[in-house]
Amino acid sequence: MNDEFDDMRSEQPETTPAADEKRKAASVVDTITQLGQTSTPTPNESNIYCMTIIGQVEGHLVLPPQNKTTKYEHLIPQLVAAEQNPKIEGILIVLNTVGGDVEAGLAIAEMISSLTKPTVTLVLGGGHSIGVPIAVSANRSFIAETATMTIHPIRLNGLVIGVPQTFEYLDKMQERVVRFVTSHSNISERHFKELMFKTGELTRDIGTTVIGPDAVKYGLIDEVGGIGQALAALNKLMDERRTRTGVMPKGALPS
Repeated sequence: MNDEFDDMRSEQPETTPAADEKRKAASVVDTITQLGQTSTPTPNESNIYCMTIIGQVEGHLVLPPQNKTTKYEHLIPQLVAAEQNPKIEGILIVLNTVGGDVEAGLAIAEMISSLTKPTVTLVLGGGHSIGVPIAVSANRSFIAETATMTIHPIRLNGLVIGVPQTFEYLDKMQERVVRFVTSHSNISERHFKELMFKTGELTRDIGTTVIGPDAVKYGLIDEVGGIGQALAALNKLMDERRTRTGVMPKGALPS
């Protein structure tokens, strides 16, 4: 009887924290082996929160289901949660977007720029149109060497401007974009507008497409780099914030 009880007890999994971590790691390895992928770390698993802005920024209009979109009403509560979560010390925003709704993009950019925790943006693939203000909204910005950014005036695709008030609204919206970009980057207003209204480069449109090193040369983005450089910069900003505030990271020993 005692032998059977001992056998049953030995078959039950350990419930110590070390055993739980070991099972979690084994589960991740199995997922990578079988499916070639794993889940994104949650805010509870890391002191850095990674947010992705992929495809088209969806705003007031719902786009067709075949479109790859990022809904701004989903990002806003994520940013609020990351700002409020004491375990999150820094936020990494990864962009590969063609642009989208202007007001939604500006809303996201304004929220990122108003966060009190260190932020870093990384443009991979593309950060076009309204993705430009989002890309420059963080404390530090990076762009991959082969990534591109398209700068062009605000327009209404497929619609005719029928009244002067509509043009005035678009003009004011465009000034908001210009003011935000120039105040959160090192590019001058004159140079940014030159890129915006350049003719002859984009087919059937005006504007400019800049590649990674050129975006840095113009002062639009801080540095060319990838995920390693972006994380290194974010960790440095987090260390500086800890020194400034005197708050030690969880589990760290005082020097």
